[in-house]
Amino acid sequence: MMLKEAVSAAECVALQLSSDVERYAELGRKLRSTNFDTALTIARGSSDHAANYCAYLIMARMGRVVASLPMSLITLNKAPIVTRDTLAISISQSGQSPDVVDPMRYFREGGATTVALVNDIDSPLASAAEWAMPLHAGKELSVAATKSFIASLVAGARLVAQWQNDPELLDGLAGLPDALRAATQVDWSAALDVLAPARNIMVVGRGISFPIALESALKFKETSALQAEAFSGAEIKHGPMALIEEGYPLLIFATRGPTQASVLQLASEMRTRGAKVILAAPADVAERDLTLPTAATPDLDPIVAVQAFYIMAANLSKARGMDPDRPRHLSKVTKTN
Repeated sequence: MMLKEAVSAAECVALQLSSDVERYAELGRKLRSTNFDTALTIARGSSDHAANYCAYLIMARMGRVVASLPMSLITLNKAPIVTRDTLAISISQSGQSPDVVDPMRYFREGGATTVALVNDIDSPLASAAEWAMPLHAGKELSVAATKSFIASLVAGARLVAQWQNDPELLDGLAGLPDALRAATQVDWSAALDVLAPARNIMVVGRGISFPIALESALKFKETSALQAEAFSGAEIKHGPMALIEEGYPLLIFATRGPTQASVLQLASEMRTRGAKVILAAPADVAERDLTLPTAATPDLDPIVAVQAFYIMAANLSKARGMDPDRPRHLSKVTKTN
């Protein structure tokens, strides 16, 4: 089921991009005409990783600083957070968890601009937000989110493209369904020999690829019971370097953009230290171990990169004798306060 749903992401994205066109344009106009002193994301798990990607685009393209809200400040601490001149963006597949719904309701009641990127448009979260934007990923049966995560990334990029009113990013989004289909055909089987017997792994990204490292580490834990930690390539030497020993596996995402050169340098250095580096990089990087598919513009590359990763992750789970559709101790909808 995980593999089937991951492969279907291109069709979900095509449906999303053909839907709610005027609604997204209207939201873009609203965002351009509103001054925000504060911008926040509200999400958990895979959705929080998608929120990190959206936040990065907002900061890089719109110049607004975005923070991830610790939801317990609202749900447990009852902190008097100032909501005036705030943009709050929530991302969720189910839209059911109180610690996502309650803060959105709090911010909306306080006059903030609230946007929910949510798969279940009839959910409490959709009702709590002023702007409920459906992901159009369809019902997701696998416990591990795949197509809904990809749809969340696309929705976040779509929001930013309309806010910025950027023709290049809008055109790049239109080409994503074909890019995602091509990404399902990329062969990452070379990673299985390293990862099937592994006990732990470090997943590395930087800049716009760091959210994909976070998501990959989570999927390793969820579907393969593989202890995985995600780090920014800029943070490796601030402590995590002590973990590196002969044969220690690292999956490194070197997507295009201003951070790529430093990540490639890091991969080379980790190899000299004895690490078993699995370098995922575009086809023009000769030293790559896995080929990263690319999109029309580098800012969209993480979306097709995670598509290729999901195919490998589903196969890795089986190679480790596990069922990716039945992760231990996990259920599809998690509700926390």
